[in-house]
Amino acid sequence: MTAALEVEGKAAPPRANGELVFTEPWESRAFGLAMTLNQSGAFDWEDFRQRLIAQISDWESSHEPGECFSYYHCWLDALEQIVVAQKLVRAGAVHARAVDLAARPAGWDHNHDHADQLPREHSKRRAHPERTTGRVP
Repeated sequence: MTAALEVEGKAAPPRANGELVFTEPWESRAFGLAMTLNQSGAFDWEDFRQRLIAQISDWESSHEPGECFSYYHCWLDALEQIVVAQKLVRAGAVHARAVDLAARPAGWDHNHDHADQLPREHSKRRAHPERTTGRVP
């Protein structure tokens, strides 16, 4: 069974004007990875959905009202659980890889100057801010 995203309820992804909302690039990557793995038959959507609901419930029960909630951190935790359960990766491998990637300096994969190839504002902004969060899908 392929994914049927909820519009309402605990597992429903954040939306604005009916469109999915991603505040960081890694969130859309984690979303796309889960959708692609599900569509390829790697895991059952309902199993993932139940893990996501459990992650959200766990977060709610362990945090004070008003604390900053991240739906996609819960999404990523549920995704890690299911890929380990399905033996797509070994336990701890996702976390170890995230730590390795987070330790790399900003711009580690951009050791060339390409400012002349892109709009001027690209060269002024920070390269890949998601790499500083420590959470890499």
